[in-house]
Amino acid sequence: MSIFSLFGFGKKQAPSYPSDTIKAPSGAEITVSFFGHASICIAAADRYIYVDPVGEYADYHSLPGADIIMITHSHYDHFDMEAVESLRKSGTVVICDKTTAEAFEFDCITMTPGAVSEPMSGITVEAVPAYNITDGHLQFHPAAREDCGYIITVEGLRIYVAGDTENNDDVKAQRNIDVAFLPVNQPYTMTVEQAADVVRAIRPRIFYPYHYGGTDTPTDILRLERETEGITEVRIRPLE
Repeated sequence: MSIFSLFGFGKKQAPSYPSDTIKAPSGAEITVSFFGHASICIAAADRYIYVDPVGEYADYHSLPGADIIMITHSHYDHFDMEAVESLRKSGTVVICDKTTAEAFEFDCITMTPGAVSEPMSGITVEAVPAYNITDGHLQFHPAAREDCGYIITVEGLRIYVAGDTENNDDVKAQRNIDVAFLPVNQPYTMTVEQAADVVRAIRPRIFYPYHYGGTDTPTDILRLERETEGITEVRIRPLE
């Protein structure tokens, strides 16, 4: 059962979304809930971290308010102001890239690649460059725009949510990753081969393909499983 099926907060029963529970090095249990595409939530110690919330994928009005909201970049399938406002409460910290920051009329933590922040006690966020390297695709996520992926460390667990990127050297340089969310859809992010290349380089304990499908070029998820067999535990969840 998803953690989000347990909270009513005096309102209608919150909808249930698929989720996994992962044990952190501290022994704490971290729950990751999957809303769709690039929208997820990481819950630990009664704190809720929402990444790229978009209203198409979840009824955010019915879910627990956010302690942290993280936006990787300003594209419509990652940044939805209405969803952000639905989740904000007193004390919510919003973390975003510099382009998205221009849209906010309230204070947020603006991160550029390489930056590190501790938005709350016990939670660290590292910004990782997210950009395309394939000829003909560079305009989708240009390096100069400084879109971000994020490594979120909570209870000693390092969760890498890569945002929209390809297998560039900055992505492949990441180490000590416990859980990796890598985007796999064409022509905007990684091919199956590129995603497998990143998995071989960073060797996460658990790999979630995300942001897959949704274009005219289908993602061969079964092939991706085969390509990464023996390197990591691949978990396929509803993140099309």
